Amino acid sequence: MTTSPQHLEKESVRQKVREGYGKIAVTDSGCCGSGVSCCGSSPAAAEELVRHIGYSSDDLAVLPEGANMGLSCGNPTAIAALQSGEVVLDLGAGGGFDVFIAGRKLGATGRAIGVDMTAEMLAKARRNAAVYRENTGLDNVEFRLGEIEHLPVADASVDVIISNCVINLSPDKPQVWREMARVLKPGGRVAVSDLALLKPLPEAVVGMVEALIGCVAGAVLVSETERMARAAGLVDIVLKPKPDYVAGMTDWNDPLYQQILTHLPAGAKATDYITSLEVQARKPVAEKKCCG
Repeated sequence: MTTSPQHLEKESVRQKVREGYGKIAVTDSGCCGSGVSCCGSSPAAAEELVRHIGYSSDDLAVLPEGANMGLSCGNPTAIAALQSGEVVLDLGAGGGFDVFIAGRKLGATGRAIGVDMTAEMLAKARRNAAVYRENTGLDNVEFRLGEIEHLPVADASVDVIISNCVINLSPDKPQVWREMARVLKPGGRVAVSDLALLKPLPEAVVGMVEALIGCVAGAVLVSETERMARAAGLVDIVLKPKPDYVAGMTDWNDPLYQQILTHLPAGAKATDYITSLEVQARKPVAEKKCCG
């Protein structure tokens, strides 16, 4: 059986992402320096970032050390309206940051499942899970190795899907949205924070490996995100651009964003092209069939 060029290209992208985030997992710091960075941050800078995008002191209080690596571009747990007893799935869970925050909200009768394709991140998350159990007394989180295009999760088994700055990294985003629809229960909901484009980026930026790892080069237009969610069968789609994240990265002189600025037209700002995007959607409830 021959492998298509398109398939090889997707695997190449996936491998670059896996290698980049594997490196972040084992170094416990950002790949772009010691400050706030979209491709991982030092512990102090990572806390500054997540507070800037809306995480509370209560959210951060019992997190295992190192779970927050500064890889967030939004706060999906805040928009998910999580309820006690629900089953939550986090796509691209990393070191477990949002899984642990979700787990506390779900309580002992709920379950938070994190999926990540990077073995180093998975190992880190599982180590962190032991600390989480000690800190909270809860045994309601787990982490599975897998790709978000092929989720290791049963059909119609999840109440809520969250994801934080990960879907843009996928080389096959329509498949990710189809998988999300597959694993959601009827009536289940999506609460995603991701990076998206307000208009296409210059080709020079798209080709930067650093931009890919930093969640920029793989981002698609806001309208394309809506189209993929709708094509997957999701409804009640709400898209909310959140420019503060990108503005903050620029103000903090994030190395990636500084590099991006050099490729933009004179006078242009990163916020003219890139935004953090909150995405909410729902899987429709199956219609009852009449037996008349």
